[in-house]
Amino acid sequence: MPEPQTSPATEFAARLLLAFVGRGVRHVVLSPGSRSQALALACAELEAVGAISLHVRIDERSAAFLALGLAVESGMPALMITTSGTAVANLHPAVLEASHSRVPLILLTADRPAELRGIRSNQTTVQPGIFGPAVRLSVDVEAPGGGTEHAGETGADDTRADRLVDRAMDAACGTLSADPGPVQLNLAFREPLSAARSSVALDAPAEVAPRPQLPPHETFPVRRGPRTVVIAGHAAGPQAQEFALAGGWPLLAEVSSGSRFGPNTVVAYRELLADADFGGRVQRAIVFGHPTLSREVPALVQTPGVETIVVSPTGEEWYNPGHRVHTVARSVLAVDEEGQPLADDPHSLSAEQRAWLGSWVTASRRVVDAGESLDAPDVAASRSAKISDRRDFAREELAIMRQPITRRMLVEAVWRVTWPHDRLVLGASRLVRELDRVAAGKRVVVHANRGLAGIDGTVATALGIALASQEVVNGAAPASTGATRVLLGDLALLHDVGSLLLPSAETRPRIQLIVGNDGGGTIFDTLEVAASAAADRFDRVLYTPQSVDVAALATAYGWSHTRATTRTELDQALTTPLTGPSILEIPLPR
Repeated sequence: MPEPQTSPATEFAARLLLAFVGRGVRHVVLSPGSRSQALALACAELEAVGAISLHVRIDERSAAFLALGLAVESGMPALMITTSGTAVANLHPAVLEASHSRVPLILLTADRPAELRGIRSNQTTVQPGIFGPAVRLSVDVEAPGGGTEHAGETGADDTRADRLVDRAMDAACGTLSADPGPVQLNLAFREPLSAARSSVALDAPAEVAPRPQLPPHETFPVRRGPRTVVIAGHAAGPQAQEFALAGGWPLLAEVSSGSRFGPNTVVAYRELLADADFGGRVQRAIVFGHPTLSREVPALVQTPGVETIVVSPTGEEWYNPGHRVHTVARSVLAVDEEGQPLADDPHSLSAEQRAWLGSWVTASRRVVDAGESLDAPDVAASRSAKISDRRDFAREELAIMRQPITRRMLVEAVWRVTWPHDRLVLGASRLVRELDRVAAGKRVVVHANRGLAGIDGTVATALGIALASQEVVNGAAPASTGATRVLLGDLALLHDVGSLLLPSAETRPRIQLIVGNDGGGTIFDTLEVAASAAADRFDRVLYTPQSVDVAALATAYGWSHTRATTRTELDQALTTPLTGPSILEIPLPR
């Protein structure tokens, strides 16, 4: 059967995608399907001329998390294209994470036209509004080329594409609401679903619109005075560190906050918040980002007598444990008694303020140093004139290098080899909490899906971050010249194992999955239920033991695999240059 020469679907798909490219969209993720074929073929044409970076995945859930990772790293919306039916429903987990993490994501979901809805047509369900309140905008777009009308976005196809793209970009980037997040354009298409060619010239635009900016808002002044701590939750960003530095306040920054660096950093914040001499004396807490890794932070916010100011740029669904937050501000500024901005000047602090800050930083160092340590042999003995001293040194050094790997040893090693030119992605597991307890302040880029803190999509999200950070566009240096390391548990890997599948035409980034394999969900061992439930029942429904051959799994999907059981093997595996996707498996005790 000859291919049709014209198709309204092909014409409209070309106009729509070209409009997105003209507004700065670079990354498009596609899961193949019949109803979305016009969009898919237009993407292939745009990729051929270098206008977009196209990523193809067969599993829509994995594809959506890949798009999430691309958007997180690039700061711009990624497009996610699917066919109709269950394909759309598979996007929902990533949509929820994007919504709660306020990540710009645009979903182009292909659908049947009005006359094929509600008649039990194959692969047809109710797609408009399927994501409910998780999306910032949902538009049901009438099939191009005329025909039966229904309640949705209609109009001339040549102007409708531009209008839709403007609305989608504004909503996804939060340029009007200051609340970025996912957007759905539900696109109806009639047959013929594609044609041999389009009259629209698909080429890289000569000019790209500037990146959308959030609207300005009023700044809330914060004066020195009460005993204050600055809390930086997930994705707080460097402004939390700058604010703490200006005010001379202790900085309690989670490891994925983007704020965990500088002299005010308090690593052992959980232990100190639980200590009456520290947490019990706090009078005011300034909260940035989304704290998720401790019970002590929400407990502090709910403590009577503690004033809490939450910084929420969107003003929507702010952090508010126990509904005890006193003030919500779009932004804050540390000021003196006259209302003038404070600069980073330790000499401007009073003796009492210096003592408050210093006590937290010093006590934190003591707590961290008092924990599990990696013993080092006496280096002086290696230079001793006595053969027995040198022999003892060699034995001690060998014993240390043969030490079995502990969780703390693992997370400290990963943190030690990660630098600003790398990316570190943390899965939801015991390991992220272990790292949060011991990671010293260092300005590195750390990502994690902490919007809903689920284990799903960890591998796919990390692949998106790796691809976006390592991409070379128009000869410019990539954002990351290093590697993307992913620290996750065995169940997080197995939950997203389908994302290991990289079709043969796809880019294979420098990425290393560092899998702490303790045979199941040992994070449940740390909860109260472990002490109250029968051991066999607990293991059956919570720990869920597994014995997957990770090496065979890696081979099946074309990833390299290394297994490290000692400190020497771990250090070697982490420092060996990466050339593509790899899995580093670390057996851990339960």
